[in-house]
Amino acid sequence: MKILAIDSGLERTGIALINEDKLVFSSLIETHKKNKLEERIRTVYRRLEKIIQEYEPEVLVMESLFLFKNKKTIISVSQVQGAVLLLAAQKGIKVEFLTPLQIKQALCGFGRADKKSIQKIIRLEFKVNVRQDDQADAVACGLAYRLLNRSLVGAKSSNLLS
Repeated sequence: MKILAIDSGLERTGIALINEDKLVFSSLIETHKKNKLEERIRTVYRRLEKIIQEYEPEVLVMESLFLFKNKKTIISVSQVQGAVLLLAAQKGIKVEFLTPLQIKQALCGFGRADKKSIQKIIRLEFKVNVRQDDQADAVACGLAYRLLNRSLVGAKSSNLLS
């Protein structure tokens, strides 16, 4: 099963595509602050649309908005997520949400795991070093979904658990 995982953000949106037990790619969609809001959201939408057309994911997974200290940030993240949800609906792609707690528990067995622990798990599982936080968050979200839904995804047993 092809899983497209998204870490939504207006300045940087992390993306990761996982197919079975392989990280196909991870990347960032970056927008410029000087551009208008609608142009920035369109940039994210169009880049994701190209990725969806090329890779045809079966499920799109995002981290659910949980707690933000900065109200301005949560609004812009919500706006980007709205565009992502619209795109998924237009393409007929199933959307799932995971909480930060679910992601951390699935990967580390501890809901308060830090970013270094998450990145270590990503390195162990996929043999890659993803240092940029938004990109790593997308990979972690996709990996957590795969681990939590192993029977649906059809993945072989994880390197983490064997």
